[in-house]
Amino acid sequence: MNGISDEEVQHIAALSALKLSEEELKSMKKHLSSVLEYFKTLDGVDVSDVPPTAHILPFVNVLRSDEPGESTPTDELMRNAPESDGGAYIVPRLVE
Repeated sequence: MNGISDEEVQHIAALSALKLSEEELKSMKKHLSSVLEYFKTLDGVDVSDVPPTAHILPFVNVLRSDEPGESTPTDELMRNAPESDGGAYIVPRLVE
């Protein structure tokens, strides 16, 4: 299968913030090429008579109406926080 190049796999890995070894690169290339082959198979399916928003179940809006109401007091919400500073949650830093 030659569906995807090493450079494309490395680019996808970089976008995903992954560092791949040479072995992982080869494995990922094989898996991604396989996925692309599945898409080629799906391209051959005739869906001309299927509406774009078709679902197997009839979905309806299950959201409640947006109405103003009483807010939960901040100190009550802060009781659920593992760590807080005044009225703010303290969470681990995720970005460098």
